[in-house]
Amino acid sequence: MSQPIQTVAVIDIGKTHAKLIVVDGESGQELASRKIANRIVSGPPYPHYDTDALWRFILGGLAGLHKSLGYQAISITTHGASAALLNASGDLALPVLDYEFAFPDKIVQAYETIRPDFAETFSPRLTGGLNLGAQLHYQRTCFPEEFAPVATILTYPQYWAHRLTGIAANEATSLGCHTDLWRPFERSYSSLVARLGIADLMAPIRSAFDVLGETTPAVTEQLGLPAPVPVYCGIHDSNASLLPHLVGFGIPCTVVSTGTWVVCFAAGGQAVDLDEKRDTLVNVDAFGKPVPSARYMGGREWELVNKTLGPVTPESEWASVNDVIAQGQMLLPSVVSGTGPFPGTTGGWRNEPQTDEGRRAAASLYQALMTMTCLDLIGSRGPIVVEGPFAANRVFRAALATLSARKVYASASHTGTSLGASFLTGTKSNVPVERVSDTIANLAAYAETWQKMAG
Repeated sequence: MSQPIQTVAVIDIGKTHAKLIVVDGESGQELASRKIANRIVSGPPYPHYDTDALWRFILGGLAGLHKSLGYQAISITTHGASAALLNASGDLALPVLDYEFAFPDKIVQAYETIRPDFAETFSPRLTGGLNLGAQLHYQRTCFPEEFAPVATILTYPQYWAHRLTGIAANEATSLGCHTDLWRPFERSYSSLVARLGIADLMAPIRSAFDVLGETTPAVTEQLGLPAPVPVYCGIHDSNASLLPHLVGFGIPCTVVSTGTWVVCFAAGGQAVDLDEKRDTLVNVDAFGKPVPSARYMGGREWELVNKTLGPVTPESEWASVNDVIAQGQMLLPSVVSGTGPFPGTTGGWRNEPQTDEGRRAAASLYQALMTMTCLDLIGSRGPIVVEGPFAANRVFRAALATLSARKVYASASHTGTSLGASFLTGTKSNVPVERVSDTIANLAAYAETWQKMAG
């Protein structure tokens, strides 16, 4: 009889940071964590992730967490828009490309001629390598000698699962993450896979809930484990954030996953009239079902707007909201151009606040207005759950509750992605959420002016 899973070690690799977290399977609490920056190596042959450094962090961290706490399983979640190209020996044939890298114009133009229509993939055309298919086209075209030995292509969570188990797999939440490679309603590869000539290279598709295998003898020894532990297939990070709320709230519900990206999921929504030019798409949830979605680079925008501000307390920010609204002080989209619901606009201040508290309050209102725009674009229904860093932002939460006139909940989990990844192992802890009771006066007129000026 197998040992019950009481604690789960989660490998959580985001675009900015990589974390190792031990999650209690019963309570969902994070018992311990470790964190490093996810460093980008400038090249050659192109900007790429430092997978060797990440692997050292994973091995050292898992070994240390085993000594201090122990765990009965390993689960994995990572950012999307990344793939690993392996040779016949299971090593990287090419580095894992940084999706923010901008390709040469001739590559971009050539890719436009082969990528499928939005109606097939529900994947919008995005900048740089955010469409994974564009990365594969670039690597295949510009590095033919290095690409020639590629024997297996893996989505990114499954690359780390492969390093732990030696077993290759792909999985639908990562394939369905604006890759151009997946047809979400048919649950099959798109026509682009054949056009790129990579159909035979794609690893078998497994469920995120599958035990892919156990840690290899070498990994088991390096981690100091008394016996191999099961490793689960893994999941795309925003879909990891979605999973606990699908279990807890049912359908329909809306999840706003915040981090470097703010990703809005309308579970139970209908993929009608999605506008590919406004960064709407169809994601795929952990159960393989299509989910209308929209996104913008909210965390990155927050950092850019607030990086020069001094310390601002939540209380002083909240106290500034009414003045910001009364004086029509607002931040207009987009702070990061080329993505989100206003991709062609360049944002800036209208009647810029003169205090740090006012700037922070206006920046929080901006985030709520961008989020509401996304929710309207995807036909969001049901209760709204905010998870990630913005769940602690009182102004953002109150504005969302005021503008939506729906029940809004803030997740108390600091790392929703890790909690969601732990759910893959069969744990079903209750996600701690708090009902938002605050509202903001006179916000409707402010929002209407913002929308008109945003275009």
